[in-house]
Amino acid sequence: MTPAFADPMRIRRSLPILITLLVIAAAVAAVIVLRGQAPPEAARLLPGADGFLYVNLKWIRTLNGLSKLPPVSREPEYQKFVDETGFEFERDLDEAAFAMHYPENWGQGTAGSSPEARFSEIFVGKFDSTRLVSYLKKISASVESYRDFDIYNIPLEGRTVRVAVLSYDSVAVSNHPDPAVIRGVVDRSRKLASPFGGPALLRRFYRQVPLASEAFAILRVRPAEMNSFSGFSGWGLLFPRPAVAVLSARYIHALHLRADLFAENEADAKVIAERASAYVDIFHGAEGSIGVHGTDADVKAFFDSLKVEHSGDRAILTAKVPPGFINKILAGAPANAAAPGPQSVPGSQFVPGPQSGPGAQGAPAQKNPAPGIPKPAAPH
Repeated sequence: MTPAFADPMRIRRSLPILITLLVIAAAVAAVIVLRGQAPPEAARLLPGADGFLYVNLKWIRTLNGLSKLPPVSREPEYQKFVDETGFEFERDLDEAAFAMHYPENWGQGTAGSSPEARFSEIFVGKFDSTRLVSYLKKISASVESYRDFDIYNIPLEGRTVRVAVLSYDSVAVSNHPDPAVIRGVVDRSRKLASPFGGPALLRRFYRQVPLASEAFAILRVRPAEMNSFSGFSGWGLLFPRPAVAVLSARYIHALHLRADLFAENEADAKVIAERASAYVDIFHGAEGSIGVHGTDADVKAFFDSLKVEHSGDRAILTAKVPPGFINKILAGAPANAAAPGPQSVPGSQFVPGPQSGPGAQGAPAQKNPAPGIPKPAAPH
């Protein structure tokens, strides 16, 4: 029988072991929690930039949304890409993350020496690495070896698009003029488990993205400069001064859209909210002038859901799109309209083939300013 006085000694010997185990368990739990709150892994690979966009296409396929889109006829360049790589973006792309680099004169943008916006991208999907590498070698002007990775340098429209196959399911693309940008992506791909990774702007504002959002964008808004950039020319009407926009979409029985617009001060946020409210009033006024759809319950529910709020230094815009409204939009899309797909994503303009050869050096620099993916033609 063990003497009673031995129990305290046994406890003292076991106590350090017990404390060590508790500390390890707490550390593991903290990492799991932090990873759950961190941006998606594809987005964390991106370099520092002025804007970020992330889309989870698995979610769209789960909703069977792609099957409702009009059929797409493929341009010859895209068909050639599919034939040689076996990769179809509408079928095989699971996630896409984009970083937008503004020109340096846009309030110290991150595009370096480039006079126009540049892009860096991460694509996650079902790749046939052997076929993809063979294709990249064929269209590359040179191949750089960096830390056991090959970086393919592809001439396109007067700039160099750099492509690196990071793993069996991930590919990085960038047309930033500094080759160190894509090298940094390669470096981060080796440390992906860290929940603290990712660009500073993304980490700071990702906490404002609602839980379970399958698509989001975080953008520095430079209203005066953006007026000259396609797709952002109207932002100057909404923003009086620079701001940060956090846009998100998530599906919970309906498509919930939200925009948190962070101004430099409360006065600017109030102006943004007032201007946004004026636009919402215009939408409500248009509701009665769209014919038979004006009495449609789903359309009415959408218009009624449009709301604008003001809270401190932010303006908040929200809307809820009923499933019936989404189905009506898809069913009523004109046959000659561009179908949602790779060509509708910012930065997705990497078209291999004739445009990627030496003759592209004289192509207009602003026509397709971003790298990306081959684009199918309009649906027929």
